[in-house]
Amino acid sequence: MEAVLEGLLFIAGDDGLSINKIKEITELTDDQVNDLLNQLEKEYSKENRGIRLEKLGNKIKLTTKKEHNVFYEKYFSFDGDNNLSNAALEVLAIIAYNKEVTRAMIDEIRGVASSHLVRKLLSKNLIEIKGKSDLPGKPNLYGVTDYFLDYFGMNTLEDLPKITNPEELEELDLYETRYNDEKN
Repeated sequence: MEAVLEGLLFIAGDDGLSINKIKEITELTDDQVNDLLNQLEKEYSKENRGIRLEKLGNKIKLTTKKEHNVFYEKYFSFDGDNNLSNAALEVLAIIAYNKEVTRAMIDEIRGVASSHLVRKLLSKNLIEIKGKSDLPGKPNLYGVTDYFLDYFGMNTLEDLPKITNPEELEELDLYETRYNDEKN
């Protein structure tokens, strides 16, 4: 169960998990969950580990160790990796087509946590914080930057390809469509 808890905390990402949520998912008691958390905390406190268990309010999450920050900063500032992954392009498309969107909305659309990608896109100046949502907690609203428009050769967001029927896109097999077009 220690590995299960570790995996759950990993996929929860920056959101973390409450003890109640952990108990609900794992069907363990308070004492069992606390024992597992103590075991993980002890394991992560070892010098040869790069992550740690952090308790913030009623949430538990995995975070990096502060003593390694110099390396993490290099990772986020490294300009040699200018390629965008498919996942990063997906997040960019969600933000661009929705104009302003919260990270939770992005996560809901994608079905997976996107906080790392949002941070990466912020560091590449492709997106920026446009304001605060009126939703509880006042989460940030993200939108694309002028650099995004330059990067993709657009003048305005109106230049984005038009999506006429989103349901058709889910069914569309681009390989088959292109192959059939070339045959005709």
